[in-house]
Amino acid sequence: MTLCDILVDDRAELRIQLLIAMASSCTQLCLQCRSHLCSKTVANTWQYYTQVRHCIRFTRVPTKILDGSSIIKGNHITNQARQMRKQQMFCYSDLAAKHLATEAKEDKDVEETSRADVVAYKSPLLPIRDAVPEIQVSLDLDAAAEFSALEVISDEEAVSISVPSAMPPASTSLRDYVDRSETLSKLVQLGVNLWKLEQRPNVGSMLLRLNFNTDVVPRLLFLKEIGVEDSRFGYIITHNPFILTESLEHLQSRVNYLKSKKFSSENVASMVSRAPYLLNFSVKRLDNRLGFYQQQLNLSASNTRNIVARLPRLLCGSLDSVKENLKVCEIELGFKENEIQHIVIAVPKVLTANKRKLTQIFDFLHNIMKVPHNLIAKFPQVLNTKYLRVTERHLFLEYLGKAQYDPTLPNYISLDRLVSLPDEIFCTELALATLEDFYLFQKTL
Repeated sequence: MTLCDILVDDRAELRIQLLIAMASSCTQLCLQCRSHLCSKTVANTWQYYTQVRHCIRFTRVPTKILDGSSIIKGNHITNQARQMRKQQMFCYSDLAAKHLATEAKEDKDVEETSRADVVAYKSPLLPIRDAVPEIQVSLDLDAAAEFSALEVISDEEAVSISVPSAMPPASTSLRDYVDRSETLSKLVQLGVNLWKLEQRPNVGSMLLRLNFNTDVVPRLLFLKEIGVEDSRFGYIITHNPFILTESLEHLQSRVNYLKSKKFSSENVASMVSRAPYLLNFSVKRLDNRLGFYQQQLNLSASNTRNIVARLPRLLCGSLDSVKENLKVCEIELGFKENEIQHIVIAVPKVLTANKRKLTQIFDFLHNIMKVPHNLIAKFPQVLNTKYLRVTERHLFLEYLGKAQYDPTLPNYISLDRLVSLPDEIFCTELALATLEDFYLFQKTL
């Protein structure tokens, strides 16, 4: 083997060792970079790589041999090559030690945000000697939690773990919050139907934000002061939960307005109990509603108070249905103005009745039973009864030959008694038949 071959083999062996060493070091650096990829770490790595290349470039053995005269003896050159290789390895090892020390110092700054698994790392390029100490490198591959979901613990430790009680983050039902909300639990005790309220948008979240002592109790005391019975609290809040968000000043001003219009305290309490939304309307709106009924029907102030006190939802509902029913009574049914006035005073529900039901009953009374307008207006309660009740009793009397509704003729049967009497009294006093006969006749219809 020639001297040239020996030098080539040494250089090849040196290059292979350097490549292996660089590959091993780069593998360790990649593991470290997984925990914190930042511009500073990348810059330090690039600087480290540049220094290694610089070291290799200046310690490389010339590859070109000019001639045999310029070459010294083989043993001397081989020793020189080995010394250069050893020097190159020490240079590389020093750079690696400095870089790893810098990385270990930077890992201490990252420790505040993630805990690292500390492992002992010894570079394979460093010679085993006392001059080069072991370097601790933080890999920070996975952040360690206080309790791991995969950690196996004993039953005693599981029981000792305290879980704070908190509101469910989201739910489709208020029953999940009743045990944790004082407001909801007290509302249930008052008789509020939460299952009805949770079907209305945004009502459930509104109730959860309320404080029972500061928001609910003052409104309940106000209702009690104006005369509302305790047993009606649940009904009122179930139908109008927004009364709990109304200011006490506004509620008091509306009660004062009703009393200024000569509504008695008993009437006000009864109106609020039967029309829960009454106190949610402003004084201006209440005044406009009272004025509408008084002018539209040509009623006196006393009659206006009378129909509103008996049917307080007239102040809360829409006026469109009221206007439509008034036109139906006047145009389709053919009642006169004074007859409509009398019907409304006697039966205020005619103003809010279903249009189809109203026309159906009138058609049967006027066209089948041949009852004139003046008798229907005289007994307007018949317009508020059930259609099936009227038809069954009239057909039974007609079957017996006793369907006579003209007051000027004998055996007269008034419309009031026709629809108001119970079945047993109707059969014995008007039809002069037994209750069993009436039931058998109903089966033939």
